[in-house]
This record gives sequence, structure tokens and C-alpha cells, in this order.
Amino acid sequence: MSTILLIEDDQDLVESFKKILKREGHTVIHAGSAEAGLEQLNSSPEVEMVLLDVQLPGMSGLECFACIQQSHKHLPVIIMTAFGSYNVAIEAIRQGAFDFVTKPFEVPNMLELIHQALGAAGKRAGAREFETESGEAIIGTSPAMQDVYKAIGRTASTNVTVLIQGESGTGKELVARALHRYSHRADKPFQVINCVAIPESLLESELFGYEKGAFTGADAKRIGSIERASGGTLFFDEIGDMPSSIQAKLLRLLQEKQFQRLGSSQPLAADVRIIAATNRNLEQAILDGHFREDLYYRLNVVRIELPPLRSRKGDIPLLAAHFLKHFASEMETENPGIEQAAIQTLTDYDWPGNVREFSNVIHKAMIFRRVGSLEQDDIIKALSQRSQSSEGDLKTKLRQWLRSELEAGSTPELHSTLTESFDRMLVDEALDLAQGNQSRAARLLGISRQNLQNRLKRHGYLDN
Repeated sequence: MSTILLIEDDQDLVESFKKILKREGHTVIHAGSAEAGLEQLNSSPEVEMVLLDVQLPGMSGLECFACIQQSHKHLPVIIMTAFGSYNVAIEAIRQGAFDFVTKPFEVPNMLELIHQALGAAGKRAGAREFETESGEAIIGTSPAMQDVYKAIGRTASTNVTVLIQGESGTGKELVARALHRYSHRADKPFQVINCVAIPESLLESELFGYEKGAFTGADAKRIGSIERASGGTLFFDEIGDMPSSIQAKLLRLLQEKQFQRLGSSQPLAADVRIIAATNRNLEQAILDGHFREDLYYRLNVVRIELPPLRSRKGDIPLLAAHFLKHFASEMETENPGIEQAAIQTLTDYDWPGNVREFSNVIHKAMIFRRVGSLEQDDIIKALSQRSQSSEGDLKTKLRQWLRSELEAGSTPELHSTLTESFDRMLVDEALDLAQGNQSRAARLLGISRQNLQNRLKRHGYLDN
């Protein structure tokens, strides 16, 4: 089941805990002092929670808790206290402790609290600890996601290369950002190289930079992503699509920790951590001759597998709650909540686009909700609209292009040439950019609000 660190000097209580928790299927690691507990924690990465007494010989329990917060912030800690230190324990909880109990305590209540703490370990690491600046988060308490959180926790503080594998939409970049955020490089840059979005002719110069005069049009020296990420993390998204010519140069970067700008013979030191992600089967790509085997082994020092949403449907209520809260804040409206029948509809769907598609459906359902909680019909309608503009590679690239056109303000000339299905996608992206605000979406499209509403009706978003 789970491994629990018990930091307690009362031997009778220790023996009681060992019997009770062993009967529940847990493993107990015991330390009789705070100092010994911290040593156990640092040498036992399998620990999933801590039971910590306040009154300990030497370093106090609260001092021990402060040390745990510094080195294992994601770890849930239950503080045990006598009545006299009640207020101190409350202060500890304000600082991040999971909960506290007073001695003596009821065994069933303590077991329930331990169960909650273990269940919250993944939720805390995802929804709270692994939240990004944009509000996105890695959400889930399923066993597969627990494994992801543990892998992040154990790997973040190292410099090893990490290969993140998973289907499109599972959150590979979020994991990469979490690895950076909880590393000693967190105050340094995080640079993303999208191996699909950047044309092959530009990828090399984007990565390595170039000297003035290196080629026609190189009017000034350009610093590449490797130098911009100095001291930090360089994330290669969709590494499986990297051209073979660039693969050879990336291999040299990994082997020698050096690179050269285009047009220069001077090697430069590269102080970057490499993280890569792909939705492809790289082993098969090696057999097909599309990916270098030596590069694969350099990248695959640690591999983190992200599960598809269809294999962890128990996380869907958590995901729904998260995105409802997120989009309600973004749209400056109240969180509408969601009916159980709507949750069931979400659970019954297989989510080929994974969490990215899930987020889109919740957002769309909220935009077109009439009143009250999201109902089953709202989800069905949003799913129907989503399925008509699937997440295939071609349409994904087209969406990216349309979004860039919208942001650049160059859409008026497109209106006469877009087909009905392309027009639907254009409206989708405008509404997403406008966070559901129809007036703003109309301005992005260069049309009147009434014109937008007519198109929404034509595409089935609004009733006629």
C-alpha cells in the first residue's frame, strides 16, 4: 500500500501504530527523534506521508516540520500534539501541515485522517504543487498519476535527462515545467523547442544561434535557445519529429556539453538540462530509421509515462472541478457546478484528445450554458461540436495558423475563402481567445456581434 514515516519517541505509541498500520497494509518507518527522522526521509524516497510528534528530544517537531517543508514540500504531514501545544499546531497547519490530532486520539478517526492524507498526496502535488503560472495543473489521484508525481519528485532535483512519453493532450509540457520548477535551476530560464512547429530550415539556427554573416540574411549575431536557457532547462517538445540532421547535433550537445553557433568554429559550453517529450513510439521510429538509437539512449535516462485520460476515468470529477473553477475565474463569473448526469457523460466518453480535449469541452459548455449548473445536454452539445473539429495533426496545425492570423489582425481577407468547416474552427478559436466574450470575439474576427451570433446559430452553437 503506502510507506509512512513515524517520528515519535513514545515507544508504546510506536508499537500501537505499527500494529494498526500494518493491519491496514501500510509499511511504517520509525524514527525516535527529529534528526533521525530527517535522515530517514532523505534516504527513503518511497515515503508518502509523515506522522510527526511535536514534543521530541533535541530538535522539536515544529523545527523538523520546517526542514521537511524546505526539502519535501509536497509531502503531507500530520502533526500529533498534546493539548498544551494546540495553538502551535494550528500555526504549523497554516504553514502547510496537512492536519493535526491531539493525544489521546480515536483509532478510527486517525486511520481516516491518514487515508485522507495519502489520498491528498497526489492531489496536492498536482492541483497545488504542480500548478503553472497560467493556472494549468496536473490533476489526478489515480495510481498512474501518483506514479507520475513520485517520478517528478524524485527526478526534479537531479540533472539527468528525462523523456516524457504520452499521447497528445496528456500534459507532457506541464510535467516538464514541474520538473524545472522543483529543480535547483528553477530561477533560470525554461526554453521550449517545438520540433513540429518550427520549420526544419529554421530549427538549427533557433537552437544553436548564428554569427553575423553566417548565411544570407544573417545581418546580426543571434543567440539561440541553448544560450538563452543557460543555467536552466531546455525542453524539446515532439522530439520524435526532429530532423535527423539536428538529431546528430543534439547528440553531440548531450555527449560533450558543448555547441557552436552557425558560422563559428568556437565551441561554447552548454549548461542546460535537457527534457524531451513525444507522443511517438521511439523504439519503432528507430527500427524504421527515423530516429537515432544513440540519441534515444541519451534521452531515455529517466522515462515518465503519462497515462491517457481513458485509463484514469476516476480522475474526471477532479478534472471537472478544476476546470470549472479555472474557467469561472477566467470568465469572471460564478462557478456553475456540474450535475452528476453530466459527470457520467464525461466519464462515458473515451477522450481521444485527453485532458486538452476535456478542458476544451468544459470551456465550451460553460460559454454556452444558459443558467444553473452544467447539465448533461450541455456536455453532449459541447462534445458534438468538439467532434466536428477533431484533434488530427492537420487540423491542429491549422488551428495554430488561424490563431496566429487572429492575433495578427489579418483575418478580413480570409472570410471569403474559408469553407464552412474552417469557418467553424475560426469561430472556435476567436471565442477561446476572447474567453467566451462574444463582443471581443467579434472584434477579433472583424465582424459585428450580430454577424457572429448569426454564425454561431448556423454552426449550431446557439438556438435559432
